[in-house]
Amino acid sequence: MSQRAFPIDVVRKQFPAINRNGSSVFFDNAAGAQIPQRVFDAVNQHLLTRNVQRGGPYRESQEVDSTIATARKAVATFVNAEDANEVAFGMNATSFIRIISLAIGQSLGDRREIIVTDLDHEANIATWLALERDGAVIRWWHAQEDGALDLENLKPLLSSRTRLVACTVTSNALGTIVDVAGAAQLAHAAGAELFLDCVHYAPHGPIDVKAWECDYLVCSGYKIFAPHMGFLWGKRKALDALPTFREDFIPDTAPSKIEVGTFVYENVAGMTAAIEYLEELGAEVSDGQAATSLRQRLEVALAAIRDYETKLSRAVLEGLQGIKNAVIYGQRDLTSLNRRVPTFSFNLKNVSPAKVAALLARKGFAVRDGHMYSPRLMRRLGLSADEGLVRDSLVHYNTEDEIKRFLQAVEDIAA
Repeated sequence: MSQRAFPIDVVRKQFPAINRNGSSVFFDNAAGAQIPQRVFDAVNQHLLTRNVQRGGPYRESQEVDSTIATARKAVATFVNAEDANEVAFGMNATSFIRIISLAIGQSLGDRREIIVTDLDHEANIATWLALERDGAVIRWWHAQEDGALDLENLKPLLSSRTRLVACTVTSNALGTIVDVAGAAQLAHAAGAELFLDCVHYAPHGPIDVKAWECDYLVCSGYKIFAPHMGFLWGKRKALDALPTFREDFIPDTAPSKIEVGTFVYENVAGMTAAIEYLEELGAEVSDGQAATSLRQRLEVALAAIRDYETKLSRAVLEGLQGIKNAVIYGQRDLTSLNRRVPTFSFNLKNVSPAKVAALLARKGFAVRDGHMYSPRLMRRLGLSADEGLVRDSLVHYNTEDEIKRFLQAVEDIAA
């Protein structure tokens, strides 16, 4: 299917925050992206017209039930799930990782080994390390020097004792994309399961739980142009088999057994609106050739985003490589941009990360410094977990002009 040029002007008009006078250039999108107007509208409309509890016989309550059902179907399509009831809503990805890890810890059996990586966000490490008190044995799949996870290093870790492999789809610190489909094949061949943290990858490309063959996947809406909320997808059979905390009147089946307490319904409505935004973008770039389903339109949109962001990645990486005293971490090869998203971590020699970020903030650029919730990765890279590095993280509403101005600011600081 042919595509039009990426409609960056159309995209930017839909995000109020980036059009405010005096607003920062948002290069801290890995911490949370901005949201389009339609998401604001969906949240406000929910609070205005149906700010009630679900499960009642009256109209507004039934509308909440409908809102949740609609969102569940939309998210299921977004991740290419077979069954909408495989999707559970909650506060954030971290809480879902903990819910699943607690359940796994109670059902280890003879398979007591869990494989984690030092590339991951700490949320997908500490939650599994906590199971050591329940008898779990942790094995480490270490990142390479370039911030990649090599499947050859995973193979010797797997055995008949492996219960689960937990890894990220994309590093939130370095932007490295992991071959998760390959990891799934290896894990399943050993009789183990694969748990994926998809938080950082989600705004950058299509999620496909069928193609990836994973068993569990978590995501955070506020990274995907939605409000603060999270969701979990899991294979129905796997979720139903897990022992989870639930109140006596809650069915022991997914998604109810996974959704602990009341979640924020208006933010779930906003998640649906964010998916609708991506669907419209797919229609915009499809060059008049009809994508006949929501899934197809989402795939077109996210493919266009990947193509556009590859150009952004090239511009950032080429620019940083040309700055004297800049040290870039992670994937630096311009011929392998398909192995990363536009998230870049760097330091300037003799200037602390905190000072670089502060000086960039004065120049109007929102970036972040520190360990990026990945202190083990910092140590793996030979960095202090206290100081860490500087991260600039872009999404599809950012522009090459913003990058040019950013690189000039970094060069000024380096000089």
